[in-house]
Amino acid sequence: MPIVKYPRATEPLWHEWDGKAQKRGLRHTVYAVNGDQYTGEWLDNLKHGKGTQVWKRTGAIYSGDWKFGKRDGYGSYSIPDPVTKEYKKVYTGWWKNDRKCGYGATFYPGGERYEGEWSGGLRSGWGRMYYRDGSIYEGQWLVDRPGGQGMLRLPNENRYEGGWKDGKKHGPGKFFYLDKGQLFEGIWAADIPKCGILIDFGRDEAPAPTQYPIPKV
Repeated sequence: MPIVKYPRATEPLWHEWDGKAQKRGLRHTVYAVNGDQYTGEWLDNLKHGKGTQVWKRTGAIYSGDWKFGKRDGYGSYSIPDPVTKEYKKVYTGWWKNDRKCGYGATFYPGGERYEGEWSGGLRSGWGRMYYRDGSIYEGQWLVDRPGGQGMLRLPNENRYEGGWKDGKKHGPGKFFYLDKGQLFEGIWAADIPKCGILIDFGRDEAPAPTQYPIPKV
């Protein structure tokens, strides 16, 4: 596997011989002037096929599919831990035109995780988000926020099921207070319940039921 390295910024990105090799789709390693490294397949002087890119400044690594010089297809992106220097996976899934697109999983600092659909690098479509405090949201996403129909389950098992807008409860929904054995059903706006009805729901099995049951209307 031939290796090309350039000591001066005035030199071309690759020599004439390597350009011919790239046009033939051969697999080899090229070092850019800024120190970035790519090992993989080429087509017409562009990264195309299977390959691995290493960015010198950040140490980040992408390994997967390329199409005409951009990440496109299935691949994984990892970065080194600033303390241990061990590589931590950031995203594994599908890409299009150098952005996350399709189904994939992202791992955030602090242990948070998202599994679901992406569009243009943003969470869009159906997905499940695991938050640091133990909460889980499962449902529709729009422009990187919960939007549409979804369910948020809290660490104490209480949950909200209903509409979302801009990442907040919005529209018709139900909030199950399973710890108290109550259910609130009503209309929400920007995370605030505006109107609705509160009834007992599973009060006999609730771990901390209210002192008095709610009278039936």
